Amino acid sequence: EGNQPLVILLHGLTGSSQSGYIKGLQQALLEQGLRSAALNFRGCSGEYNDSSRCYHSGETGDIDFLYRTLRAREPQTPMAAVGFSIGGNVLLKWLGEQGAKLQLFAATAVSVPLVLSACASKLDSGFSKIYRASLLRELKDYVRLKQVHLESLGKTEEAELLRQIGDLEDIKSFWQYDDRVIASLYDFANVADYYQRSSSRQFLQAIRVPTLLIQAADDPFMTSEVIPELKELSASVFLEITEAGGHVGFIAGNNPRHPEYWLERRIPEWLLQRLDYV
Repeated sequence: EGNQPLVILLHGLTGSSQSGYIKGLQQALLEQGLRSAALNFRGCSGEYNDSSRCYHSGETGDIDFLYRTLRAREPQTPMAAVGFSIGGNVLLKWLGEQGAKLQLFAATAVSVPLVLSACASKLDSGFSKIYRASLLRELKDYVRLKQVHLESLGKTEEAELLRQIGDLEDIKSFWQYDDRVIASLYDFANVADYYQRSSSRQFLQAIRVPTLLIQAADDPFMTSEVIPELKELSASVFLEITEAGGHVGFIAGNNPRHPEYWLERRIPEWLLQRLDYV
């Protein structure tokens, strides 16, 4: 307690603060004397929020609110942030938007869909379609159940915004989902506008917090065009590309019955290294 370092954690698409990679990292951080606070994106905690507002890849308002709330409560505490997948995209975009305004000693972003359009297209092809079907099913259920929740609260105007999206059954791709749901709810011109404005790659040059970006070459959610060139990185961004790791996997060790999660070593190692400079 007191000034013990605190790490903000952001989960990925359809995840939560209870996701295995979040809880595993929390335990690893705790063993190194680092506290953590895991943010649930809107509607991801198991309880639906009371508005039509959802979460999306470029929504940085909630992480900014959490950070400023924690900073006001603990003005002297060393703080860092870690984001996975879409949570990593949100984190990098926020870091770039804020520039030198943040009091963070370090950040880490893992398996980040830095170019949203490329990642959405990748999920429409080959083996990646397996992941697309499952994720889209969860996202469509999320919208339907949120509408029911709002109707049960008597929030007819909010529920109507979701009802106007129409039947979700004919949505077969992320391009369609993001165009019909996200772009309309957030007043983007269309899905292309949403992807362009929300992709975090364009914000890397503006980041001033020491940030480790970990990507796997075999990530089924991405293609090689997602990986930024070195000239796109600010002096504060350090890119690590592993040959294997999949999407938020990075399983090590030789015993499949007792897998070792490399991220649970690498992330605390990086944070403690940067903490030495504080």
